Amino acid sequence: MTSRIIERTEIPLTPQQERMVASGWGVDAIEKANVEKIIYLSDGLQIEGYLAYPKQRKENEKFPGIIWNRGGAGAKGLIDSFAARGMFGQLASWGYVVFASMYRGSLEGKDEVGGGDVNDVLALLSIAEEISFADTSRWGIEGWSRGGLMTYLILQQTDIFKCAVFVGAISDVRMKAKNTPAMVELFKHAFPKEIFDAEMSKRCALDHADKLAKETNYLLIHGGGDDIISPLQSIEMAKKLTENEINYRLVILEHGTHYLRNHRKEVTALRKHWYEKYLRD
Repeated sequence: MTSRIIERTEIPLTPQQERMVASGWGVDAIEKANVEKIIYLSDGLQIEGYLAYPKQRKENEKFPGIIWNRGGAGAKGLIDSFAARGMFGQLASWGYVVFASMYRGSLEGKDEVGGGDVNDVLALLSIAEEISFADTSRWGIEGWSRGGLMTYLILQQTDIFKCAVFVGAISDVRMKAKNTPAMVELFKHAFPKEIFDAEMSKRCALDHADKLAKETNYLLIHGGGDDIISPLQSIEMAKKLTENEINYRLVILEHGTHYLRNHRKEVTALRKHWYEKYLRD
């Protein structure tokens, strides 16, 4: 089988950077995890991404997989190597193999914000088959902001994920495109004006909630003071999940901003517990 992974490079850090990562994401993110930058193929395009996994492994031990979906579009929201070392190192230190795509446009192609770039995320499932210590029978998925939209779109296509985590996620692109300049900026270059409405309809997760994976367990986290992606986005999705008899938990954090910096420990604890609950035997 031809490998989809073209390149794997471990991320080096200076001693000062290691101290900064330990301060921001915990010592375990450094001491218990390896994080690599990868280049892989999706639809014939070279895509930049990350792979993280526990440092210590017993013989033949396998770890559940987590796919992590970034926010933003193009260069905005792109995860650099330093942030990846902390964010994905933390997740890996909990005992997971983490796969993250920076989507097409990171190296080749054009980011379509929920179009062909969805394939760049789905391609990570095939990449996992190349990682001997990845347990491909146990999958979680996580998305922040635009990454939440990507996660909803993926969950319309597959029921492989046992659980999903959404943080400040977009569920109704049309509402925010109409009312929020940041959302207009996100989508205005994604596709031609003449097909804008049709493409936005495809990306409106609220309108397609009946297609979402029914057996996946959904955790929706949102800041009550989020002025970039309204908490109504998650509240309205929770209503749809109820209508479709899908298991979920909704957490609105009081006065929380879009990036939830003042609730960092709380958000980390919520995410860690959700993965332990649904990905552990």
